[in-house]
Amino acid sequence: MARQRAPRRRRTVRRLQAASAGMAAGLLVTGLLAAPAQAQSRTPAGASPGAPIGTVARTVGDARYEPGACPRTPEPIEALKGARCGTLTVPENRAKPTGRTIRLGVAIVAAASATPKPDPIVWLAGGPGDDAVGEAKMAIDGGLNRDRDVIFMSQRGTYSAEPNVLCPNIDEFNARAVGLVSDAPSTERLHVEATRACRDKLAARGIDLSAYNDTESAADYNELRTVLGIKQWNLYGISYGTHLALVAMRLHPDGLRSVGLDGILPPSKAGSVMTWNSFRQGIDGLFKACGDQPACNKRYPNLSATFDKLVRDLEAKPVTTTVTLPGGGKPVKVVLDGGALVNWMTSATHVAPQVPAALDELAHGKPQRIARQYAGGKLSPAAIGKVAHGLVYGVFCSEWTPYESQAQALEGGRKAFPTFPRPVQAQAPQLTFLRPDCDTWNVPAAAPSIRDATRSDIPTLALSGGFDSQTGADNGPYVARTLSKAKVVTVPYEPHVVFATSKCAQEMAVSFFDTPAAPRTACLNSLEPPAFEIGR
Repeated sequence: MARQRAPRRRRTVRRLQAASAGMAAGLLVTGLLAAPAQAQSRTPAGASPGAPIGTVARTVGDARYEPGACPRTPEPIEALKGARCGTLTVPENRAKPTGRTIRLGVAIVAAASATPKPDPIVWLAGGPGDDAVGEAKMAIDGGLNRDRDVIFMSQRGTYSAEPNVLCPNIDEFNARAVGLVSDAPSTERLHVEATRACRDKLAARGIDLSAYNDTESAADYNELRTVLGIKQWNLYGISYGTHLALVAMRLHPDGLRSVGLDGILPPSKAGSVMTWNSFRQGIDGLFKACGDQPACNKRYPNLSATFDKLVRDLEAKPVTTTVTLPGGGKPVKVVLDGGALVNWMTSATHVAPQVPAALDELAHGKPQRIARQYAGGKLSPAAIGKVAHGLVYGVFCSEWTPYESQAQALEGGRKAFPTFPRPVQAQAPQLTFLRPDCDTWNVPAAAPSIRDATRSDIPTLALSGGFDSQTGADNGPYVARTLSKAKVVTVPYEPHVVFATSKCAQEMAVSFFDTPAAPRTACLNSLEPPAFEIGR
């Protein structure tokens, strides 16, 4: 849900990434590539004998799959070499079956095993707005294709889909906004202007903005399974992908063998209140880990109080500094106020060992480290033109804001952080100016059932990180209340999307698909807290 790019220990997806005006935070392989030899004997149910999944054109109902070139990515992805690729064509709006169609890119990475299992894994990307094909490296590096093919499809509107709903102007605004007071009325005006320009541009292209949401996307994936002739498959969703997975489990349970959820975002409670609660959990976990280490506790006592005071002080008197970002270039002006510090901290759990020292530096008049990290992702070339903002707002403005009042959102900030100034409480982390943005986006509310809890007996692995400040660890037990075969696991000391940073989480995920009733969790017993940086 991060509307900014995070400083990270290693490259992960922007999780929970609402990347819109004020949310910004990767993503060229083309050509028909040959499948590995071991893939050639795989025959899914309903496919032509001897044809591996994804190599035969087929039409079922309004959906058509055609083999072809691999989806475009911003940079070459080694994991996609040898992938079997094609496109899925479906209606843009299923309520208008005679209307325009859209094309979604598909890439299928073969299992590493010479004797693969028949049920593939489908990777559901984070965001909203990230392209699953661009996340193939993460999935394959984590060993997800050990025994099964892994299927990546560009969710409607994302980078390699046709049409896409990207709007680079919003990313460019995010880059400029690092030099603005984050919650000033003038910043809100510019923010909403960027959102309006995005909407007007997409509407002028004839795009039906009301069709970019979870209900349509869940149907896209179900039709992909049908048209590929796959009897059963598994889902693995990260961050926003868990939101989509839970909707798919409710609307299209047939064909789902098992589901992995990582960095859990329940549709039934998604919004500002949940975001504030998650932020509280994640940073409390990090501060406690420092407090439990004598050296860290001695050097940086009462980190929570230090952070609260910094937010109050910076909101009253913002600090302006100039930094040079990695790679050089012109110095960048950065304004740190209370809201900026909150948004930095939401992402900074990805570099947890640095956080106590960085906060201490800021408290002693040295804002450069935090300013550099806060600005770095937003001004990176990789942050421009990759996020499907039309999908971001399609989800948030039809499924979130209609079911959470402004008063409820504000109360969520007050309860989680009663000492924060009201302007900070009014803007949930990574969701700055969400309500005026949604007023501008002006799409109909989704059916109230979108907020229903998913009730299912599909085997589910609910994974969370102990330092996850974007989708708090309590979301695991929450969704498990109505998932009768759910296994809930919190991986300690890990940030948002544990698959991206934890070898233990990767091992658990792969073992879950082998034996959904009993994933191997013994690796949790050997995990140790991070060694926090201790400054002078």
